Amino acid sequence: MENPVIILGAQALGSAALDAFTSNDVVVYCLLDDDAKLKDTELYNVPVMGATDDEQYLNLLGKKCEVFVAADDTASRRSLTNMLREQYQQVPVNAVHKAASVAEHAWLGHGNLISAGAIVAAGAKLGNGCIVGARAVIDTRAELGDFVNVGAGAVVNSEVTVGELAFIGSGAVVVSGVKIGAKARVGAGSVVVADVPAGQTVFGNPATKV
Repeated sequence: MENPVIILGAQALGSAALDAFTSNDVVVYCLLDDDAKLKDTELYNVPVMGATDDEQYLNLLGKKCEVFVAADDTASRRSLTNMLREQYQQVPVNAVHKAASVAEHAWLGHGNLISAGAIVAAGAKLGNGCIVGARAVIDTRAELGDFVNVGAGAVVNSEVTVGELAFIGSGAVVVSGVKIGAKARVGAGSVVVADVPAGQTVFGNPATKV
């Protein structure tokens, strides 16, 4: 990546994204965050310089800078991504940690974060804005919709389908072939052996409706 990156979000997810970029020697120009208390502070020696809608910095996007959306709240992340596309004709770049493994024949959309130690296997497909936590596994031919969050150490086995905006907690295991509906939530450490309808929350081993 030739251009430096501006990260929208300077809290937990912003920290993880910054770590991913710096692991690959990508320069992060600055971070932007809507928490006024963070303005003029630093995150790992990178300045937090304004709000996420600050045109002074967003006008740098395209020719001079790339962008990554790291708002902790998924709805905010999606809203910011839409704003970048509509107002600035920009799509976020992917942040793939140097210590992650992404197969040559995996498919990634835009604005995904693949954390340290995570594995995205051959034939796996990620939409846009997905978060794959440290040491999580997205196995062969598994498919994640847009803005799916997979927690640290979770395993999404082969040919699993996960709908958009779904959440899979840390350490959870989704058995091969299972379908997770849009906006469904899987609790941390759960073992999912059956399909989960859209919007449903499940927990336990085997996972059942909460």
